[in-house]
Amino acid sequence: MAAIRTKNDPQRYTFVGYGTDKYPALLLRGAGDLDNWKLATYETKHEGYIALKQALKMEPSAVIEEMKTSSLRGRGGAGFPCGMKWSFMPKDTPEKKLTRYLVINADEGEPGTFKDRAILEYNPHQMIEGIVIACHAMQAHTAFVYIRGEFLWLIEKLEAALDEARAKGYLGKDILGSGFGCEIIVHRGAGAYICGEETALLNSLEGRRGEPRVKPPFPAAKGAFGQPTTINNVETIATVPPIFRMGGAEYAKLGTPKNSGTRVFCVSGHVKRPGLYELPLGLPLDFIINELAGGTPTGKKIKCVIPGGASAPVFDANDLDCPMDFDAVRNKGSMAGSGGIIVLDEDTCMVQACLRLIRFYAHESCGQCTPCREGCNWMEMILNRIEHGEGRMEDLDLLAKMTPRIAGRTLCPLGDAACGPMDSMLKKFRAEFEHHITHKECAVKGRTLLSAVGQH
Repeated sequence: MAAIRTKNDPQRYTFVGYGTDKYPALLLRGAGDLDNWKLATYETKHEGYIALKQALKMEPSAVIEEMKTSSLRGRGGAGFPCGMKWSFMPKDTPEKKLTRYLVINADEGEPGTFKDRAILEYNPHQMIEGIVIACHAMQAHTAFVYIRGEFLWLIEKLEAALDEARAKGYLGKDILGSGFGCEIIVHRGAGAYICGEETALLNSLEGRRGEPRVKPPFPAAKGAFGQPTTINNVETIATVPPIFRMGGAEYAKLGTPKNSGTRVFCVSGHVKRPGLYELPLGLPLDFIINELAGGTPTGKKIKCVIPGGASAPVFDANDLDCPMDFDAVRNKGSMAGSGGIIVLDEDTCMVQACLRLIRFYAHESCGQCTPCREGCNWMEMILNRIEHGEGRMEDLDLLAKMTPRIAGRTLCPLGDAACGPMDSMLKKFRAEFEHHITHKECAVKGRTLLSAVGQH
């Protein structure tokens, strides 16, 4: 295990890459090497573009079947099978030749999630190779990378990597003499969390307001610029080259049944070694937090864990035995989401934590749907009242009644994302909320409501 400091990151996050014979690093290979992003390093040390050469010799349908064999599920949050998603792209007919697009979602805005930026910083060529393979499979000749606008240094690095790929014939009109052509265009986002939702992203890409679209039609039928479009996450598309190097069947042996491969877990909060851990799916949450990330820095008990980014319903200390794969986390009542594991120790005020999350969603709501626009603001107002020591006991019942009136009633999952953590915190830690209301003080020893308000 090696701790890695990024050279250009002003926030100086520590990234921890975990790669051994037991836990192979497929996405974070070479992370920490400041030259790892260059084409020469990718070709000589990481078998760069070997998978592309192999895939270009295959029929597009065979490429999709190999992806289905791998059982790779999307790493952006939903966990939908990648090969199946690619197969939805419509094909040309004698009557009509289609323009198809691939869009990569690099608008990483989920609190507690910072994996895509590491892939972009250290392994951009692996993502580029995956994009070209995917475009060949779906016969798309243009791909867009919609990237978070604040990632300026990553945009510069990605553009330089694209120039290297073009110069070597990995991009362009006739890639490696195969007759297949593909171009990749980088598009900077404007800093809206809602543009992580695929249809809001497409609106933004087209130069329109970043608001979710009514579905159907789904992007595979009518996406970017009215044409068939597939949208993949950075981590998902960067996993494609390793699948073709090792074979889909071999890749499927990693992880658990129906949850194949490795994924990059983002561990943050109250742990000794916060960072990125690339691990096979299915390892217990307790092992990731306490064995790999070292547990809490001061030895305090864990009170709460958000297992899949800030929009996931929370776990309490009784849920730490959960295997970290899509199905097991869902069966426990939460979601694996973006892989962001946020650990909160026993000194955390759950009222304050809940308020901060809801304030984020109220701020980031695009305002298009009334339940989300009004509901998130009302939840923030009520929680703020409780945090200030002005809450009423009926506020808790009101919050509980609000969540089913928001979740499932909006065009996109942002309303659900706000309700998930709030509803689960209220159910698992209701006593803390009641203590704020009845005693006009925080249940956490030594913390006053006044100091909490001053921190906002």
